[in-house]
Amino acid sequence: MDCKKHFFKTNKAGLVLCAALLTTLTGCVGYIDGPSAGVYVQPPVVETGVVMEDDYVYYPNYDVYYNSSRHEYAYLEGGAWVSRPAPVGVSVDVLLASPSVRMNFHDSPAYHHADIVRQYPRNWKPSARKENQKDDPRDDHGG
Repeated sequence: MDCKKHFFKTNKAGLVLCAALLTTLTGCVGYIDGPSAGVYVQPPVVETGVVMEDDYVYYPNYDVYYNSSRHEYAYLEGGAWVSRPAPVGVSVDVLLASPSVRMNFHDSPAYHHADIVRQYPRNWKPSARKENQKDDPRDDHGG
């Protein structure tokens, strides 16, 4: 009996095809990432290669923040922070006519809101200024 019998005949093309198939199949290893939890923080706005920091104006009478970099309003709704192009429940004109304060933080209002509300309660009004007093960016601004 001849022990050198092959089950199938191969040539160079068949050998190359088998090698390519084997390489393709061994490269098909999947990656599965498990579930993750955390707080989503929006990345900063990038315009023409420059990172723009978030700048906020707070409207104490309505507990609303305006993000001048993103042109969005941020506020609590049902216990969660939302950002929208216009606030719900108050027109932009009414909001702009109310007292406002420029904030000096550049991340989410959620991280600062408890302190801001204590410093600027709903009935807050800007204090009267002396004519010779220089503007302080932390004082009130008209929107």
